[in-house]
Amino acid sequence: MRILITNDDGINAPGLKVLSHIAHDLAGPKGEVWTVAPAFEQSGVGHCISYTHPMMVSEMGERRFATEGSPADCVLAGLHDVMVDCPPDLVLSGVNRGNNSAENALYSGTLGGAMEAALQGIPAIALSQYYGPDNAQADDPFDAARVHGAEVVRRILAHDPKDQTGYRLFYNVNFPPVLSAKVKGTRITPQGIREGTRFSVEPHNSPSGRRFLWIKGGDQRAPTAPGSDASENLAGYISVTPMRADLTASDQLGALQDAFL
Repeated sequence: MRILITNDDGINAPGLKVLSHIAHDLAGPKGEVWTVAPAFEQSGVGHCISYTHPMMVSEMGERRFATEGSPADCVLAGLHDVMVDCPPDLVLSGVNRGNNSAENALYSGTLGGAMEAALQGIPAIALSQYYGPDNAQADDPFDAARVHGAEVVRRILAHDPKDQTGYRLFYNVNFPPVLSAKVKGTRITPQGIREGTRFSVEPHNSPSGRRFLWIKGGDQRAPTAPGSDASENLAGYISVTPMRADLTASDQLGALQDAFL
């Protein structure tokens, strides 16, 4: 198997090393793992692409490249330049430092990379490691992802529908904020929403008097609906959420049509 890996935390991020470990396990001794990742951190860029300016691509080592772009850019660079003569069988994105459950999924560059791969027709999985009191200060905060990641990916690929048409599936995997020995299992979940908590801004003035705004995230332990991704993560389970890039609110098509009769 030939695998392309990327992330949004940057090419030197510890989570990318964990993902490389997972990918090599999956690829096997005769497989290949290629890395195309952002030169600098790109957290929160979603599915952004560098449409209005070029990006530099630098070879950092054997099958290892850095781009001055987003995770989606990295996937495009991998598929259409770096690996154009040897396309991947699978794209993995992550392992993100922090969860991409619930509304975080909408902002996530990690998911943006997986989404772009799916739009290009390639099987894709985004992996993220929830942080919390039980693992944030551990020697290896990514322990749950490192130990369970390859098997979760194998099971997803074994059940990924073949010959998909339209918007291809991609998968959002979040590992719970515990060490690997305390992981209770895996749950297939819908995307949740943390009610009552939102992203916001915090203003600060620089020493020169200029005003700056820092983006602030909401409470990551706020409850979501039972059975949804963040709820299961906080209960100690790995969540797997199948996704598509189609943003249509299908349940509202009929009702809205009635308004234009």
